[in-house]
Amino acid sequence: NYFTNIEEGYTMDENLLKKYASLAVNTGVNIQKDNILVITSPIETAEFARLIAEEAYKAGAKDVVVHYGDQQLTKIKLENSSLETITDYPSWMAEAYNSYARQGACFISIAANDPDGLKGVPVEKIGASQKARTSALKEYYDNSMSNKCRWCVLSVPTLSWAKKVFPNVSDEEAMENLWDVIFKTVRVDTENPVTAWEKHNAYLDEKVKFMNDNNFKSVHLKSNNGTDLNIELPEGHLWAGGSDDDVNGVFFNANMPTEEVFTLPKKTGVNGIVYSSKPLSYGGNLIDNFSITFKDGKAVDFTAETGYDVLKQMLDSDEGAKYLGEVAFVPYDSPISNSKLIFFNTLFDENAACHLAFGRAYESCVKDADKYSEKELEEIGVNNSVIHVDFMIGTSDLEITGINKNGETIQIFSNGNWTF
Repeated sequence: NYFTNIEEGYTMDENLLKKYASLAVNTGVNIQKDNILVITSPIETAEFARLIAEEAYKAGAKDVVVHYGDQQLTKIKLENSSLETITDYPSWMAEAYNSYARQGACFISIAANDPDGLKGVPVEKIGASQKARTSALKEYYDNSMSNKCRWCVLSVPTLSWAKKVFPNVSDEEAMENLWDVIFKTVRVDTENPVTAWEKHNAYLDEKVKFMNDNNFKSVHLKSNNGTDLNIELPEGHLWAGGSDDDVNGVFFNANMPTEEVFTLPKKTGVNGIVYSSKPLSYGGNLIDNFSITFKDGKAVDFTAETGYDVLKQMLDSDEGAKYLGEVAFVPYDSPISNSKLIFFNTLFDENAACHLAFGRAYESCVKDADKYSEKELEEIGVNNSVIHVDFMIGTSDLEITGINKNGETIQIFSNGNWTF
């Protein structure tokens, strides 16, 4: 039992929390001597942010900077501010991230917001706010997505999120259940989490090697829900998954948990229709049961039973938002998927199902990307946008085939799982 009852409710086993914080620091961002660490945390998870800071200093960090977010305060601001105020992102706030990215700092983000936390806020305000922030933090995102900075996204429970995942139990039980699932999926429940992650990364490396050795020209996705999508892959694309290396060759794990093997599509090479398999939590609102039709890479039509206006707002973020920046394969028979839970949190849901992402592509998925200008990357087929939003499409009957460099058709997935 990880939990001890106290008068206020419950507390966590501190040893497990320290184990998790240490994993985040040493396997997540792999702090080196004199690195700076920047932590982004909801105010509800401050205790865990402090533990990460403590572990980072132990590992040799020169400084640890924490930015706290308050989703309820964000909602108050969005409800009461004009669009002009919302879109005027203060330069000093942007510089708080951009300057550290410029110095090659490491970044840990705790993703634990309430999936319904901004429900009722006009979607145009949410969209404008997110676009203003990502535009202002361009330097930070450029450095992160090209692996000039090491970064890691992970989660710990908050009550609002736990109750969304486990609505039919007490507050305490919901929190306990979510802690339990998180500890399992990030392997903190093992005797040696670092060793467990090394083994898991080696497993993902095998899949990455197979995909890269075949140098697929295109992949085709088909399932009984109606998904029938052909995705061309650009020349010089690279598949990645598990741990990655920054530009200096230092490894890191960008997501904890992670089960995906991913690359970028050719911007103008996506054709067909795809149906969602899980809800998408975007900007504190849910989008569910949606489909997207692509022609020459562009989303030309879409439907949604829930959150149609939110989806429209997201696709209108900029021109690049209507194109894909990622295609990722995750077996249906994998730990998060087998939990049969919907987490309403992209970090978990994207690692339970094959997924695509609207918007910006990871430049690190192009061979020798650092040698190309932004214009040259665009000519290769790398999409650029102010957003990068993953949405889940994996099903138990998903079939994926690829055309390799020799023109052969190879089965990659059958019945939702790897064939090799």
